[in-house]
Amino acid sequence: MQVLATLLTWRNFINLIDILVIWLLIYELMVLLKGTRAVQLFKGILIIIVIKVVSWYVGLSTVSWVMDQVINWGVIAMVIIFQPEIRRGLEHLGRGTMLTRNRAANEKEEELIKQLDQAIQYMSKRRIGALISIQMETGLEEYIETGIPLDAEVTGALLINTFIPNTPLHDGAVIIKNNRIAVAAAYLPLSDSKLIPKELGTRHRAAVGISEVTDALTIVISEETGEVSITKDNELLRSMTQKNYLKFLRAQLYKKEESNKNLFTDLLTRLKGVGK
Repeated sequence: MQVLATLLTWRNFINLIDILVIWLLIYELMVLLKGTRAVQLFKGILIIIVIKVVSWYVGLSTVSWVMDQVINWGVIAMVIIFQPEIRRGLEHLGRGTMLTRNRAANEKEEELIKQLDQAIQYMSKRRIGALISIQMETGLEEYIETGIPLDAEVTGALLINTFIPNTPLHDGAVIIKNNRIAVAAAYLPLSDSKLIPKELGTRHRAAVGISEVTDALTIVISEETGEVSITKDNELLRSMTQKNYLKFLRAQLYKKEESNKNLFTDLLTRLKGVGK
């Protein structure tokens, strides 16, 4: 009992709370960065830290000094590189979703897919070229700024009219954010990959390019063949049938969990699963 009384002190309780808060922050950071380009960048940071520790231990003073400079300046570089993720995290915090993440039903996602399907079918059959990028976790603000603001509800008719040839908005990409059309005629980065077939044009290169730097889901309709393609996570999926792209869109856009659970319940559930 004396040992138990010694452990159950106010100071130890505070230390336990301190550790739990850090765990929760790290967990939430991992959730925010999951599926984004920040994951690859963090791997690079870990490599730098390992080099620093090894060089210090072995006694490589020059290498250690260089790593110190990289780490010192790296803080500023991280703020610049991770700007979309930092912005998204602050937005979550401002909405109160860092501690409580609402899993809404998928009615909105299904309606979005329905309108996309309507537009895809119409434009594919008539060989109307189109480029539609859907923001996922990584922010697309730097590309949204290049387009013409619309802030409109996503409808098949509006998407079709946007990409009709020789109209002011047909050249460029439509970017969908939060189930709304944010902008049209936006510029996406072109990929330099030599793996892209030569018969594919600028739209496909832009679709692959945005998938190389973000986790956006991008739909491409070929102007020459009417072929429907989708890019996601640096992968180009070509010649997709209606059944295939609908299945893919639902898999990517549907919320994975629909029940309302706070972060603490979610974390406890995961910890229980690990202990089994």
